[in-house]
Amino acid sequence: MSRYRNLSLFLVLAAAWGAAFMAIKAGLSYFPPVLFAALRYDVAGVLMLAYAGYATDHLLPEGRREWLAVWVGAVFLIAGYHALLFVGETSPDVTSASAAVVVSLSPVLTTGFSRVFLPEERLAPAGLLGLVLGLVGVVVLADPGSAAFESGVLGEALVFGAAACFALGSVLTTYLDADLPIETMEAWSMLLGALLMHIVSLGLGEPLAVDWTWEAVAALAYLSLVASALGFLIYFDLLDRLGPIEINLVSYVAPVFAAVSGFLVLGEALDATTAAGFAVIFLGFCLLKREAIQDEIGSWRV
Repeated sequence: MSRYRNLSLFLVLAAAWGAAFMAIKAGLSYFPPVLFAALRYDVAGVLMLAYAGYATDHLLPEGRREWLAVWVGAVFLIAGYHALLFVGETSPDVTSASAAVVVSLSPVLTTGFSRVFLPEERLAPAGLLGLVLGLVGVVVLADPGSAAFESGVLGEALVFGAAACFALGSVLTTYLDADLPIETMEAWSMLLGALLMHIVSLGLGEPLAVDWTWEAVAALAYLSLVASALGFLIYFDLLDRLGPIEINLVSYVAPVFAAVSGFLVLGEALDATTAAGFAVIFLGFCLLKREAIQDEIGSWRV
């Protein structure tokens, strides 16, 4: 029963996070991109802070290390990742599915960054090949020989930058190893990250006026309530139950839901180039995490 429950929650999380790429694309018709990302985390941050107050008695970060971890999360995991992702998705040549596929490179990049901050660890040849394959997957996805390459490459590059921000932030927060509940860190990172994005939005001269149609409200509500608030609650639960290896696989199931929701809601088509890029990135992940995956599969037989 527990395994069926975990599988169900895993699929719900993959669907929630996958469809978020479609919701971003839809909402960008009504919101300036950085302001849109900031508003998302205004709402999600308040909800997460309320949950942190319920789930833990360590609601306020204490000391330099804990606040540093929060600011790393705010700068890289929230502001850097989402500002670049939302701006990248403004490109008409970046579909919901292709954005999700590029973001699925994050676990591969995380492994690469961890070698920089933990120099005693070295990549074996197969692991190095996996890292290279992940980067090749992004090149395949960009499709340099296509007619749309020049117009779409900037958008894809921004989404790649978003994935790199998320990977670097993940490694830095792990490196800091602050004794802070993840709910508290996420809540304060969301709120401070939202503040940073509001500042960036003003600096870019984005208009404050928003076309508050029901579609705009629906996109913002989905991203704030479903993808962020509900999504992170499920993530925290599954992280304890499944561990980091299995939960990382959400990144490779989410693009399926991004493609389906993009097709159903926005009429986007999934082309062979996107599928090929996804396959190469996933192969790179399997090579990088081959030992952990083997150990995980071995544990299923017990």
